Amino acid sequence: MQNLIIKRFDEAKTLLSLSSENAEILKTIEEISKTIISSYDNGGKVFIAGNGGSAADAQHIAAELVSRFYKERKALAAESLTVNTSNLTAIANDYDFTAVFSRQLEANARKDDVFWGISTSGNSGNIISAINTAKNIGMKIIGFTGEGGGKMGESGMCDLLIKIPSKDTPRIQENHIFIAHIICEIVENGLISA
Repeated sequence: MQNLIIKRFDEAKTLLSLSSENAEILKTIEEISKTIISSYDNGGKVFIAGNGGSAADAQHIAAELVSRFYKERKALAAESLTVNTSNLTAIANDYDFTAVFSRQLEANARKDDVFWGISTSGNSGNIISAINTAKNIGMKIIGFTGEGGGKMGESGMCDLLIKIPSKDTPRIQENHIFIAHIICEIVENGLISA
């Protein structure tokens, strides 16, 4: 049992090191933070979505923005598209599951808002559909994926994309929330100092 525990800690440390040494990931974290700050400066809102563990991450990130991260400050407009069970079940029933996020964006998002889609494979149909709707609205699109990026990694799909260099879903998700916390801190600092 201890061998497994140590193995998982070692995997997590190795992947965090790989990500922290990746110049593209570091630059993209900065650009995502600037994009979110700019949206907030213009009265925008951040919409976040994912499936399974990534749905939990979407809620987690939205809570960090709406409540607070480290500092006392004004609440920031953020919404996880995964939490309204009436919307999710009605849309899935009336249309299909690929529309559960895109339909909510169609109803509530506007140009210059941000859509933050999370999919470890980069191929989740409802995230791809939401990205296409976000493009039509004129939103900025942030993607979080794993190695390769899947469909989300295709040219022009996302404005900014973090691709964690791994195919192991739990390790990818751990890096996603770690990086999301960094982004929340930068956004909070940027808005307070502005």
